[in-house]
Amino acid sequence: MNLVKKSIAVALLAGIGFSAVAQERVYVIDQRDVVAKSGAGLCWRTGYWTPAGAAADKAGCECDKDLLPKEACDGKAGAAATPAVAGPKPTGEKITVAADALFDFNKAVLRPEGKAKLDELVAKAAQIKLEVILAVGHTDRIGGAAYNQKLSEKRAAAVKEYLVAKGIEANRVYTEGKGKTQPVTGDTCKGNAKTKALIDCLQPDRRVDIEVIGTK
Repeated sequence: MNLVKKSIAVALLAGIGFSAVAQERVYVIDQRDVVAKSGAGLCWRTGYWTPAGAAADKAGCECDKDLLPKEACDGKAGAAATPAVAGPKPTGEKITVAADALFDFNKAVLRPEGKAKLDELVAKAAQIKLEVILAVGHTDRIGGAAYNQKLSEKRAAAVKEYLVAKGIEANRVYTEGKGKTQPVTGDTCKGNAKTKALIDCLQPDRRVDIEVIGTK
């Protein structure tokens, strides 16, 4: 992904269905030893991920083949084709919520409408054997990179705090802020002045991607 090609996850605590061990695995794995992937099919990395670690990890060629030396993946195609252990297949549902529905513009305090949307998410999570919830905050391009990074992290943290208050175990909620690095508007919004027209145009970039992963 260049910057957006791969999602990066910190190591989740062992015993929640998804785990990763330092010096051994650099990807989030489920109880079947299968790499957890986002709705877009991207592997979730742990905070221990490095190119060297990916080369040593048995899922490295599956997840980051384009980043590894060609020789690192030679002869591994057969291993990658090994059938997974039979068992419940983790299912993921990705929900993208406009940040404006969760927060006021340039704020990180949940609005009543935002709480209602998260209540719906909690209800859906109760219908499955929950493994993990991934919440990734994003901002538009208005403002500096450092400021937007902090804002996206605060918004993701606010989502986690609310979910935990609603009964979701804290160690099942992973949050990450991407700042303004992953816009979805492309070059459709012109200009940089903070006008109402630009703010409205960039609204799709102000979002929170929430992915619920578990087994039926």
